[in-house]
Amino acid sequence: MASAFTVLRRLYLSVYNWIVFIGWFQVLFLALKTLKESGHEHLYNAVEKPLLLAQSAAVLEILHGLIGLVRSPVSSTLPQIGSRLYLTWGILWSFPEIRTHVLVTSLVISWAITEIIRYSFFGMKEAFGFAPSWHLWLRYSTFLVLYPTGISSEVGLIYFTLPYIKASEKYCIRMPNKWNFSFDYLYAAILALGIYVPGSPHMYRYMLGQRKRALFKSKKE
Repeated sequence: MASAFTVLRRLYLSVYNWIVFIGWFQVLFLALKTLKESGHEHLYNAVEKPLLLAQSAAVLEILHGLIGLVRSPVSSTLPQIGSRLYLTWGILWSFPEIRTHVLVTSLVISWAITEIIRYSFFGMKEAFGFAPSWHLWLRYSTFLVLYPTGISSEVGLIYFTLPYIKASEKYCIRMPNKWNFSFDYLYAAILALGIYVPGSPHMYRYMLGQRKRALFKSKKE
């Protein structure tokens, strides 16, 4: 029974990783094609559908951690995926005015390259039981550049969206109402910006630790 479960687990995770890899590959391909042919102003419209699908599929990674399919701790997975989903749905999808900003380009390309490497790495590991040493190095080294570019793009886009959030009052709940509750999406966005201040350095140090352990382990083997 245990061996059958292991086979099914690896089969499922392999299929999951390769499907999401294809989604992110499509995002990167469309992004680069649009940049060449039309400019960064049209990039979001070109990648919107595969971006929404590929990024939303990451929700399953939280479930994978919760039920023990993978060893990744939910405490590190949740904030990373949560911030990505917030940018994808709560900023880019919700406020079309920000979609032509140049930071959308750096955000999408940083995310896409990172995820193409990550999902193909784990796809190889689950399908074949190993990944080439160069693939492991890419998995645990490209974040040194792509994490800062991605995070700075996320922070910048939230900041530049604040005036649109304020003007539209989208997702706001005003008093009085039957629930006796109020919510201001502008303050929520400002709070999100505040969380990036301690959160980003913490995650960067966490990934540096991961890199050190992974590369040291590969040298020993």
